[in-house]
Amino acid sequence: MLVDGDLHIHSHYSKAVSKVMVYLVIAENAKLKGLGLVGTGDILNPKWEEELLKYSKRVDDGTFDVKGVRFILTAEVEDNRRVHHLLIFPSLSQVHELRETLRKYSQDIDTEGRPHVNLSAAEIAEIANDLGILIGPAHAFTPWTALYKEYNSLKEAYGDAKVDFLELGLSADSEMADMIKAHHNLTYLSNSDAHSPQPHRLGREFNRFKVEDITFEEIRKAILKRGGRRIVLNAGLDPRLGKYHLTACSRCYTKYTLQDAIALRWKCPKCGGAIKKGVRDRILELSDTNERPKDRPPYLRLAPLAEIIAMVLGKGVETKAVKMVWQRFLKEFGSEIKVLVDVPIKTLAKVHEGVAKAVWAYRNGKLIVVPGGGGKYGEIRLPEEIKNAKIDDLEVLEIKVEEEAPKPKQSSLLDFLKGKGL
Repeated sequence: MLVDGDLHIHSHYSKAVSKVMVYLVIAENAKLKGLGLVGTGDILNPKWEEELLKYSKRVDDGTFDVKGVRFILTAEVEDNRRVHHLLIFPSLSQVHELRETLRKYSQDIDTEGRPHVNLSAAEIAEIANDLGILIGPAHAFTPWTALYKEYNSLKEAYGDAKVDFLELGLSADSEMADMIKAHHNLTYLSNSDAHSPQPHRLGREFNRFKVEDITFEEIRKAILKRGGRRIVLNAGLDPRLGKYHLTACSRCYTKYTLQDAIALRWKCPKCGGAIKKGVRDRILELSDTNERPKDRPPYLRLAPLAEIIAMVLGKGVETKAVKMVWQRFLKEFGSEIKVLVDVPIKTLAKVHEGVAKAVWAYRNGKLIVVPGGGGKYGEIRLPEEIKNAKIDDLEVLEIKVEEEAPKPKQSSLLDFLKGKGL
């Protein structure tokens, strides 16, 4: 069987998370999205565990059912260098054991959804290995709280401890991550890190698992690529739409080349804000191969359906007009993922031709993308040729679309450096 799963979310016990991130609401929105599997997130928080037991039915030791959606036990922890790690638990027994073990190293493990732990990445991974808990770096490349912000390799971070997977994050895809050879034996997870249950957050990145059943053991086998179980598709944002794809100022979002940012000593000359190194530039720094593993599943670049509809209609993503079109698609096809991935374009066009064209453009990499950076999401635009084309003519269109990335003028930068005596 195939099941779509998002294994990294947060509960209302984490900072900056919606108060309606509760199991019943998450489950309802997961069904609308098309997710059959969701990570609990924050399960180390004892109150979030209590809520799980109150609203779910146990499937096995590590899997629980809420309104027909399976929840697998997951949590995220922050180490002593503010690097985040994703954990996937076989059972509540291991949750309890890890909670007790980490309590002496954490002041907020009973109150925070994403606890801070005064241990290194290697120490946390060794404990997880001993307890049979799957572990990997969360959103590995982002310039905040991520593995490659602090370290130059998996080995440097985790030492001899076993790493079971790597989470890509919103600003990277499989092709980018495979530029580092040490990743080639690892499974990639594409998860949303959702702080809200809204469909343009929950499941905005997901994994398609080929398994016999939706249980911890089956998901474990898929992540470790055992017994024919595996991930057959990673789907998520076009990495250029991520908030940290390009190197940019974190205050005014002006984009810079890596060389210019270094020359400017990471301070924006326009507003004085801090320049954050982009994921693309960080991966290029670490890149050591042009090869790709033969068994790597495809990565499908998508955007949430509401954002695609908003682009087509020229409306805000949460406006009534966008919601009405979104509801029409879900009423007709059952879930958002079916619309984005599986339903034929001509069938989608019967509901809304403009949206169908945009979905086709997404599936075929034909959108204009203005990349994000510095903490600001990128933007998408539909080429005029696609807007004006007939549905039957889409497949024969010859459209070459380049990403639009505003670049600083070298002359003005040189003038600035000269004026500073640099």
